[in-house]
Amino acid sequence: MEPIFDNERPIYIQLVEMIRIDIVSGKFEKGQRLPSVRELALTMKVNPNTMQKALAELENEKLIYTERTNGKYVTEDEALIEKVKKELAQEKVNQYLRSMKSIGISYQTAVKYLQELGGEDGISKV
Repeated sequence: MEPIFDNERPIYIQLVEMIRIDIVSGKFEKGQRLPSVRELALTMKVNPNTMQKALAELENEKLIYTERTNGKYVTEDEALIEKVKKELAQEKVNQYLRSMKSIGISYQTAVKYLQELGGEDGISKV
């Protein structure tokens, strides 16, 4: 599936977010060698320089690291991955609660709706 970029934010930031999700969700496994910058850029249909900027940001966050002449790898630091996953979850929870509040739904009711409407596997069947 081809990525859809938001014109309101820099593409490299959106790439960072996408790859971060791929790491915490396990699509890119701990210790896995990432495809080359060119391969990733082709896959995401972006300029290699933009992809390199995104990867540099992920390296600053310590989610990936470079082995000289060997390429880039996903961190094996499970605590870091779990921390980032929790941060992403917090963002999603905040978005949900803000959305519910904007339509006049209290915190307690929002939680109740989430439990009722989320379904057993967390995905609404409606």
